[in-house]
Amino acid sequence: MGDGNSRGISGSNNNNNSNSNRPEWLQQYDLIGKIGEGTYGLVFLAKIKSNRIGSLRLRKLSSKCYSIVRKLLREINHENVVKLVNVHINHVDMSLYLAFDYAEHDLYEIIRHHRDKVNQAINPYTVKALLWQLLNGLNYLHSNWIIHRDLKPSNILVMGEGEEQGVVKIADFGLARIYQAPLKPLSENGVVVTIWYRAPELLLGAKHYTSAVDMWAVGCIFAELLTLKPLFQGQEVKATPNPFQLDQLDKIFRVLVVNHVALGHPTQEKWPTLVNLPHWHSDLQHIQGHKYDSTGLYSVVHLSPKSPAYDLLSKMLEYVALRGIKQWKYDPRKRITAAQALEHEYFRLDPPPGRKYVPPLF
Repeated sequence: MGDGNSRGISGSNNNNNSNSNRPEWLQQYDLIGKIGEGTYGLVFLAKIKSNRIGSLRLRKLSSKCYSIVRKLLREINHENVVKLVNVHINHVDMSLYLAFDYAEHDLYEIIRHHRDKVNQAINPYTVKALLWQLLNGLNYLHSNWIIHRDLKPSNILVMGEGEEQGVVKIADFGLARIYQAPLKPLSENGVVVTIWYRAPELLLGAKHYTSAVDMWAVGCIFAELLTLKPLFQGQEVKATPNPFQLDQLDKIFRVLVVNHVALGHPTQEKWPTLVNLPHWHSDLQHIQGHKYDSTGLYSVVHLSPKSPAYDLLSKMLEYVALRGIKQWKYDPRKRITAAQALEHEYFRLDPPPGRKYVPPLF
């Protein structure tokens, strides 16, 4: 792990080869250019000067992420999780700079390409291959007690040309946390998960939650791969810290149905711990008084309710469980796990998921 005592990347001159304004650790890299913007700062494409083979993503993170970064650096090694090459500390603001393997594409870029440029759906076999790899990496993380907490298409990378062509890599662990049993509160740093991929229990202010929040996000990503548009595209409220996201909940309750019957909003009878969720009280005069006439998830994603793909998707977006005849109980704990999803019938149908079904994308 390297460190430096000067300004970070934002203070360096990226338009020439001068190293005068760069901390010592940064001088080992050639910065090629900005390729994105993360939670805590910019993301750069870089090359190690002593090794001209391959590129790296250099990203800034808060020092609060040190524990998860240390675990990733020392313990995590999986084909479907982005490889962390090095970590540097900038002592001016105590931020971290992470060097990751570079991937040419991400799911957001792939979805946008098919929607806006070629105007056609992603091949179903490609969707299956991408989803299986995402679940495979996520199962590995969950098995190592890591919740990602910010899964979205732009954080799911796909390797381009080379030996790893078509390999999916889960990236951007700025909001990831290590969790243990018994569970401890995981809301110390406020809101987690980009709003369109945020599970209902988070939207209602839950402070105790599990890896099920990642599976909800995967369900939203699965639907977006199928339709090329976000499944629950609510308008985010940004006026106050962690505000009640009424519109996002409204979008969810309008879509989710069981046996062709709209679930609508939850009740305390259906979800006994609902009264403990802070934002539920903000909902008293809004969603609780709204009557929902939903056409159903199957019509939104254009899948037959009897298809294995629909069954898997509905289990990822599960927050209900059968409790007697025609009685339903909301419970995020019933959501399918990554390990269970990998064994689902959807992946057993021919052709089986594999990298060969992720063709060169552009």
